[in-house]
Amino acid sequence: MFDFEIHSPEEEIHLPILKDNNVRLFIKRDDLIHPFISGNKWRKLKYNLIEAEKQGKKHLVSFGGAYSNHILALAAAGAKFGFKTTGFIRGEEIYNPMLSLCKIFGMSLCFVNREAYKHKIKLYNDIFTEETDTYFIDEGGAGKLAEKGCREIIKELKRAYNYIFCAAGTGTTASGIINEIALKNLETEINIVCVLKGYESISEDINLLLDKPYRYNILHDYHFGGYAKTKPKLIEFIQYVSKHTGMLTDPIYTGKTLFAIIDQVKQGKIKPNSKIIMIHTGGVFGILGMLDKFNKKGS
Repeated sequence: MFDFEIHSPEEEIHLPILKDNNVRLFIKRDDLIHPFISGNKWRKLKYNLIEAEKQGKKHLVSFGGAYSNHILALAAAGAKFGFKTTGFIRGEEIYNPMLSLCKIFGMSLCFVNREAYKHKIKLYNDIFTEETDTYFIDEGGAGKLAEKGCREIIKELKRAYNYIFCAAGTGTTASGIINEIALKNLETEINIVCVLKGYESISEDINLLLDKPYRYNILHDYHFGGYAKTKPKLIEFIQYVSKHTGMLTDPIYTGKTLFAIIDQVKQGKIKPNSKIIMIHTGGVFGILGMLDKFNKKGS
């Protein structure tokens, strides 16, 4: 049922700074897996969908913000694979292109205030306690089944790399990547770009999903103010990369990760003659919530 082909090439991009420092940068284009169920959204949903079907569940329920790529991916996956879907949306009732797409895919939306949203299990139980065909998926798809899906990113790699970079929000994708690199005993330096400001405990959350302790780096200096925050230099950088590569990144996750890579190259922290792989975690529709940043005069 869920065995559709993954289209995720390792695409090399060419920028002057890379050539000047004799570094090659490849992008694992998980954004190309599916138009809407893309990137780590598909990776994290895959085994949840399999488990829901195994349990005979017909209704998927999850959580996210008004511009959540996870919620959009869930809506599309539900439509594709025959599940009913409900999304709890954090904040006041609002309509935007992302949520409109969710509704087109048949998702029911339930808006909840930010205080109530903190108690996801209670929200789920209060509304669906009498429904036996529902299946709970945590915000962002986080959890052990999601981590299992993210391991497949590494399983698919066709080359050996000196460095790997990936964005982190909950740390689930990072944990899957780390587990598979550890299992294969690859000589790859792991760099996780934390997109949240002040999330010093992210390593604790990652470690909870690791099979065994393993070495990795957390980069805390590229959050640009915090989750869903940005600054003009990041917007300018995203525009520059898009113009010169034809690849779109977003200001929440992938743009910050790519900025971190280029900055590390500039600082000489990436050794010459190295090959880098960046995981493009998809979610480019998140840019819709920040289009005003790109449309400012002079951009």
